[in-house]
Amino acid sequence: MNKKEVLEIRKQFTPANCAITRICGCYVDHEKTKRMESKESFLSLPEEEAFKYFDIFKKTLSGSIGRNLLNMEFPVEQEMPGGTQEFLLKLKNSKLEDDMLLEEFYDKIIENYRFDDNYYIVLIHAMYDVPGKSSDGLEMYDASDNVYEYLLCSICPVSLSKAGLCYNAEDNRIQDRIRDWLVDMPDKGFLFPAFTDRNTDIHGVLYYTKKSEELQPELIEQVLGARMPMSADTQKEAFQLLIEDTLGEAGDYDTVRNIHETLHDLMEEHKDEPEPLALDKTDMKKVFEQSGVSPEQMESFDRSFEENAGEKTSLLAANIADTRKFNIQTPDVIIKVNPERADLVQTRIIDGRQCLVIPVDDHIEVNGMNVRTMKRPGEEKAGCDAKEIE
Repeated sequence: MNKKEVLEIRKQFTPANCAITRICGCYVDHEKTKRMESKESFLSLPEEEAFKYFDIFKKTLSGSIGRNLLNMEFPVEQEMPGGTQEFLLKLKNSKLEDDMLLEEFYDKIIENYRFDDNYYIVLIHAMYDVPGKSSDGLEMYDASDNVYEYLLCSICPVSLSKAGLCYNAEDNRIQDRIRDWLVDMPDKGFLFPAFTDRNTDIHGVLYYTKKSEELQPELIEQVLGARMPMSADTQKEAFQLLIEDTLGEAGDYDTVRNIHETLHDLMEEHKDEPEPLALDKTDMKKVFEQSGVSPEQMESFDRSFEENAGEKTSLLAANIADTRKFNIQTPDVIIKVNPERADLVQTRIIDGRQCLVIPVDDHIEVNGMNVRTMKRPGEEKAGCDAKEIE
């Protein structure tokens, strides 16, 4: 699924567009005991309560594709009778009215979800009448011939509210506040089947994780049975190792900066496309070559890419290049640079030592306080000072 398809489903979580038929829930305590179960028609919920659930469902379909939202496919063995795909299809087709299937689903999550505190499993069934689209992209609600039937699961931590005082309007006094168990925004979740090319895709599932570094492989393997992609953090680590292995001891600041700038340029070119920019081995090789990596260094590129990422793996540009920051770090100094102005930092040999040189204008702040710059003799015409960092 791409971001446009995800957004189309998120738009259904409003009173006007709501296509949810049924909602089921299971509250689990820190000892993995089911404390409460519920199942009812979603349209029967009080309006205030329904709005709170809408927020949870929207959050389950939020974040970046490839970082928080991961497209996964079922391996062939899971699409055979008895596989996880068959179980999820039965659950969907039951419209959440089969109590035995629901209990089995809850048990799978409780057994494989790693969480030390209380949490709330929310599962909904919905049927979205997908509108057709004209040649100019306008939706035609009277031309729909496709119904997307799906499940959305959200696993939400439940935490005790903080102790404190509150105002009692009835008695007109300040008193001790009653501590409540509050349902937080989801930590994990999934959408099944996937909504690919605006159609039902029973071969795929969209997985949500609040923290990209905490995918919980057991949950994915046992509940979904889908192929787990490389996490965003693992992709970034593989990219860093690829740079180190390819450049070797000859790697310098300018080459590494060029690689990041080339990636930023590619991301800027593709920023309006619905699909995230993915770079396979051939694409990444071009990035390195365009960034000035020497032919001698590129001789080890193929081997290094296959060892660190995998021969057929594609790395998402958004996971390996941070467009919001460009940090340079030494044992004692950290320099934060606007990624668009990374060219301001240069390397020079001064008095036999390698230094980072940063031109500055008349505005410098130290701990938030403006300070004046001092011009050296002969630099008045240069228009800037130079800060040297060894």
